[in-house]
Amino acid sequence: MTEAAARRAPGTPCWVSLMVHGMAATQGFYAALFGWEFRPGPQQLGPYVRALLGGHEVAGIGQMPSDRHLPVAWTPYLASDDVDATAETVRHCGGTVGVGPLDAGEAGRMAIASDPAGAVFGIWQAAEHLGMALSGVPGAPAWNELVTQETESVAKFYEATFGYEEEAVVSADFDYLTLRLNGSPVAAVHGVGHSLPRDRGAHWMTYFEVADVDDSVSLVEELGGHVLKPARDGSRGRVATVADPEGAVFTLVRSVPLGEG
Repeated sequence: MTEAAARRAPGTPCWVSLMVHGMAATQGFYAALFGWEFRPGPQQLGPYVRALLGGHEVAGIGQMPSDRHLPVAWTPYLASDDVDATAETVRHCGGTVGVGPLDAGEAGRMAIASDPAGAVFGIWQAAEHLGMALSGVPGAPAWNELVTQETESVAKFYEATFGYEEEAVVSADFDYLTLRLNGSPVAAVHGVGHSLPRDRGAHWMTYFEVADVDDSVSLVEELGGHVLKPARDGSRGRVATVADPEGAVFTLVRSVPLGEG
C-alpha cells in the first residue's frame, strides 16, 4: 500500500495519545492490559513512546511536562492534509489551539486544539507516520466518541472544521449524532446534558477493543486502575468505562459484529 493510499481522509480519527506523569508505570499497566510493547517516537514534546500490538503501532504515550498541570486523558487525533489551515479553521469556528502547529520530526505535523465546549483533540498531518496500523482488534482502539452537554452547537463546529456529515438518532431522550465521512461512520457525539462530569467537562472518549470486557475490567482493578461504569450491554456491544492508575478514562468494548446488533 502506498502512502497516498494509506493516508486517511481529513477528519478521520487516525491516532490516540496519552500524556502522563509516570511513563514507566503507565507502560507497565497497558502492557499487562492490552499486550502492548513500546518503542521510542518523536521527542518534540518530551519523552514519547509508541505502543505496538503484534508489531503494529496503535497508540502513543508521552511524558507530561513538569510545568504543565493538565488532565491526564486519552486524546484522539483527527487527520488533516494541512494542519495549519485546519488550526486556522478551528480558531475561526470558535475553538482554541493550545499547542502548535509544530513538526513532530519526520513523522508529521501536529496541533492540539479544543472545541467550543472545551473538549481536547489533536490534529495530525501525516508524513512518515500515518497513524494507527490496527483498529478494532483486541488491544487496539475501536471507536472515538465526544461526550458533551448537547450535540447541536458543537457538531456544527466539527462539521465546519472537518466536513463531517451528521446522522442523528431520532429520540426524545437520547441526544446522539454519528459523524460520517463519505458515508462511513468515523466518530460520534453524545449529548449527556447535566450528566456531564463536572470534574472533566466535555471530553473525547476512546474505546479500546477487548476479547472479554468482564475479564478486562477485573484486570484493570488488579493493575491498580478503577472502574467508573461497570460492564453493561450497549448499542456498540458490551462496554465498561474505566480509568488507569493516573486517572486517564477510557472505555473497554467487545464490539457487536455488523449485522448482529
